[in-house]
Amino acid sequence: MITVHHLENSRSLRIIWLLEELGLEYEIKHYARDPKTMLAPAALREVHPLGKSPVITDGDTVIAESGTIIEYLVQRYGSRQWQPEPDQDQWLNYRYWLHYAEGSLMPLLVMKLIFRHVGKAPMPFFAKPIAKKISGKVIGTMLDPQLKNNLAMIEQHLATHTWFAGDTPTGADILMSFPLQAASARADLSKLTAIKRFVAQMEARPAYQKAVERAGPLTPMN
Repeated sequence: MITVHHLENSRSLRIIWLLEELGLEYEIKHYARDPKTMLAPAALREVHPLGKSPVITDGDTVIAESGTIIEYLVQRYGSRQWQPEPDQDQWLNYRYWLHYAEGSLMPLLVMKLIFRHVGKAPMPFFAKPIAKKISGKVIGTMLDPQLKNNLAMIEQHLATHTWFAGDTPTGADILMSFPLQAASARADLSKLTAIKRFVAQMEARPAYQKAVERAGPLTPMN
């Protein structure tokens, strides 16, 4: 039996979504964030030394990292739909977006989240204006321009692709789901109609809705 060690409001929702798409039996072990720090509880370290989510156990096998989990599930339990073969035209798209999600896009979103909270962090009153100025400069001159360029590239790709690697969803779409939902909360997508369409069609899938029923809705942190 597969167990998903699910941290509330985290990237592990997409793992549950994939399990629903694959029609696999699984159970969820829920973990709550610390209400003050929003960090994962220490109990997750009993599953994996880093104490982060998502983590799954499949029998005695422990698998961490979203990309590794998705590749494991797709290769072991999925059909060809979920992972194009190397001789298929969409194979390179599949591999690119599978690695791009966590390798390029998520770091920008995480850094923006961190710097937005710098000015809100407890500190001596005289330091707060300096912290706000520095964080605002980093966001305005480095993070926002890079995020804009990345979203423009994604928009261009999705304008000619129903899903990231063809006409049907693959593991790449599962992995790209969270950063694009997060981007919806941290960037203006009003003109990025292809990205909005992707998020809408993803969230309309019965398997995704079932995952939300079982795990709870995702509310990306601002």
